[in-house]
Amino acid sequence: MGNALAADLITFWDQPRRGGNSFNRLPPDQVYFDALGGYGADWVRLAYDKWRPEQRDFLLGDADHYAGLAQDDLRTLKAALDRAHRAGLKVVIAPLSLPYMRWSQNNGGKFDGRLWQDRKHWPAAVAFWRDLAEELKAHPAVAAYNLVNEPAPEKQAGLVEHGKPAAMQAWYQAHRGGARDLPAFYQQVIDAIRSVDPATPVMVDAGWYGAADAFSYWPARLPDDKVLYSFHMYEPYAATSGPNLKRAKPYRYPGKVPFADGQPPEYWDGKRVAAYLQPVFDWARAKGVPPSRMVAGEFGCIRKLAGCKTYLEDVLAVLDREKTHWAFYSFREDSWDAMDYELGGSNVPWQYWEAMEKGLPDPVKRSATPQFEPIRKRLSRNIPAVPAP
Repeated sequence: MGNALAADLITFWDQPRRGGNSFNRLPPDQVYFDALGGYGADWVRLAYDKWRPEQRDFLLGDADHYAGLAQDDLRTLKAALDRAHRAGLKVVIAPLSLPYMRWSQNNGGKFDGRLWQDRKHWPAAVAFWRDLAEELKAHPAVAAYNLVNEPAPEKQAGLVEHGKPAAMQAWYQAHRGGARDLPAFYQQVIDAIRSVDPATPVMVDAGWYGAADAFSYWPARLPDDKVLYSFHMYEPYAATSGPNLKRAKPYRYPGKVPFADGQPPEYWDGKRVAAYLQPVFDWARAKGVPPSRMVAGEFGCIRKLAGCKTYLEDVLAVLDREKTHWAFYSFREDSWDAMDYELGGSNVPWQYWEAMEKGLPDPVKRSATPQFEPIRKRLSRNIPAVPAP
């Protein structure tokens, strides 16, 4: 399957692109991709780690002993890419696991930080990406390789989340050149990809699980000119996340919410959202990264929480102003309904859970809802107007 426009892949990202995340337990079918494209999405950020693997870990075979791509899994992935292509969607491949860094939900709920503890583990992850790029470089659906979802080399290493920029920069200088040097790791992977694929863009998440403020310690942009810089936005997490729904008195948005460790609760609204995100755009400008290379790879909130629609609108208003690419979390997820905005504020029927238990396709019908409206109306701007008869 040739890609005659391989040299121009980066130009796809020269204008703001809007899409959704796919973190489904089953490979999405044609109806799924057609529905996302039908809303007007340009792209889908595709994670495959929940799919049934040929061996221990999908595509990796075994994250503890990488020995080449699992071929049955590779065929499954390519078939999904074919379906996305038929729907007119570009795809960003987004692994949740790498060799020596197994996604916690596939690891008994435990964080796996081996990749960040010893550089001897890096070559296996580098080899995986070189192998995958060799296989996917000619596929017309692929618009970028997102090297790993939400890396956290800072975890358990003396740096608090959402620390002050000076503290983050001091931490990085102490670890620069070591196993926790995320920019250095990325550069090794990119060099390997470029040895087989000079054209496909690469997307890199910030550290601390993709936090926007974690770019603040990066001393420079990466030298490759086809890199997209991605951050995830769920702040203030105490208000937007699942645990908040279970509190006797949930935090409200807008409202006062705890944020950084040791800091008193702050009032979060659209102005505070914009202030939190501003440093990532300031960093990009200071390092010479244009807006067309910045991506909000994930953002969202629990759909049943009061204020979720307002939160989505406030986040999207900032992304619109900055002309940033984005992908909402998530589209028609078949194993976790909490951020499936087409479901509105209602509980899913029992058939949803029954299908999950039996490994069957999700049977629940979706439709546009008020919760989905901030996203839907922006996606629909990509749909060409039909001329009047």
